[in-house]
Amino acid sequence: MSVLTSVSPQAPDDVVVEVPETSAADVVKAAEAARTAQLDWWRAPAPTRAAALGAAAAALRARAEEAAALVVREVGKPRVEAVGEVGRAVAILEYYAQAAYAPLGATLPASLPGLLYTERRPHGVAGLVTPWNFPLAIPLWKAAPALAAGNAVLLKPSPDATGSALWLADLLAGVLPADLFRVLPGGAETGSAICDAADVVSFTGSVGVGRQVVARAAQRGVHVQAEMGGQNAAIVLHDADPGLAAAQIAGAAMGFAGQKCTATRRVVVVGGEQRAAAVVEALVAAVQGLQPGDPSQAGVLVGPVIGPAARRKVLDATAAVTASGGRVLAGGTSVDRDGWFVAPTLLDGIAADHPVAMTETFGPMAVVQRAADVAEAVALAEGVDFGLVTSVHGRDMGDILEVVRGVQTGMVKVNAPTTGVDFWAPFGGERDSSYGQREQGLAALDFYSSVRTITLSPHP
Repeated sequence: MSVLTSVSPQAPDDVVVEVPETSAADVVKAAEAARTAQLDWWRAPAPTRAAALGAAAAALRARAEEAAALVVREVGKPRVEAVGEVGRAVAILEYYAQAAYAPLGATLPASLPGLLYTERRPHGVAGLVTPWNFPLAIPLWKAAPALAAGNAVLLKPSPDATGSALWLADLLAGVLPADLFRVLPGGAETGSAICDAADVVSFTGSVGVGRQVVARAAQRGVHVQAEMGGQNAAIVLHDADPGLAAAQIAGAAMGFAGQKCTATRRVVVVGGEQRAAAVVEALVAAVQGLQPGDPSQAGVLVGPVIGPAARRKVLDATAAVTASGGRVLAGGTSVDRDGWFVAPTLLDGIAADHPVAMTETFGPMAVVQRAADVAEAVALAEGVDFGLVTSVHGRDMGDILEVVRGVQTGMVKVNAPTTGVDFWAPFGGERDSSYGQREQGLAALDFYSSVRTITLSPHP
């Protein structure tokens, strides 16, 4: 039996947890137990489910400091962001505790004497496959609505976030019925087994794996959603304040070492060369001001990347840009200290179809692009296979609305960073960024439920 090991990226000798990988046979057993527990969970009245999720929120709030410290240690998230993630996780649980009371359906006009109505019912067992970069928030923004809707949950976290997921399972074991929420550590084999055993599947991760998950679930005819990343653009209009826009964009591109699907990857500057020079100068200063450091220390906004392969991707991308005649405006080097640190990197001077501009590196790196006008900026922003989020920075409402109408991304942020989402609003993108129904908000209840139509006529 293989063993999974999770280490701290800022201190690779620090082993957070070592656990055996869950076998396919054990996944089947867990699914059977979860399916039994789910029947009682769904039959319980809504106040029971609401109370359990509310108790989970209270338990997490009581151990918030412990949770944040573990997130910092295991995935290298800067402390200020880790504290924010735990706070968001508490709020997610509170939100879906109340969502347990959401209407189950609607009453419709009947063609026969009697009653015609719809009823939302849980699928059964929700299989969740989650990444490491939000080790508490993403599992909970999937699990909480699934539980509120009456499902059981099987969670396979990323191996790099196994410790956080097991900690969460221990927390929820104190407030949820046995076997209702299970964490099954493992890699690809475990994830495939969960896709084969679950009644509804939700995935967040890479495009390649996401497509495999979608195909596997679709072959079985089960509902599936996949969130798979972004190559997000920030469009800086001709009348934007360079300093303000640069500060927002640098934080969105480099914060948490750029390890968010919503991070800014491309900066499209609208206007002539003089205008571009002013924006680039402000960007370089903002990026250089974000020096990597120990993520546990106050004031640090950029920690390590998750591992050596992630650092190599940034360095290789930098080399590919310089090899094609591009320029390194900032960073592009590893940092001489323990752990997997790389300097925040800003690149310039490559073609719009260069692989570095087209594909997601998932590190602290962004590319500057230039556009003569708004139409060209929109075309550049849309010139990739992803479609998660776009930000636009400026004052002219006509130009702003032209961008909002022109881009086909699932989210648009005006004078705000690409990063940061409201968990009570639908979340997702287009093209290679997302597949299936939206996550979060009340849209999540629809995904984790199936609607049936009932005709009730009196006995003649």
